[in-house]
Amino acid sequence: MLTYDECLEMCDLTPEEIDAIAEHEHVDPMIAMALGHYLVTHEGENRIKSIILDDIEHARKCGNHERVILLRKTLLHFMATHPDPRITGAA
Repeated sequence: MLTYDECLEMCDLTPEEIDAIAEHEHVDPMIAMALGHYLVTHEGENRIKSIILDDIEHARKCGNHERVILLRKTLLHFMATHPDPRITGAA
């Protein structure tokens, strides 16, 4: 059986990105990891960006400034490590 850390190494996402997906989708982190991996391997990066942006807005509305800062850093990292090939010309 694979551990959480072993799955994390294979999914091409950070723990913070997985936490954002889990929070948004109201699922266990292992399910969020599987969903996130599916999305990044099937051109779903924009969906993950949208999830993180929704989480930022929710944290902002709740007044959770520390969470907003963490999620903004998470979004910036995700965008840097998963550029949109339509914009960058990557394939």
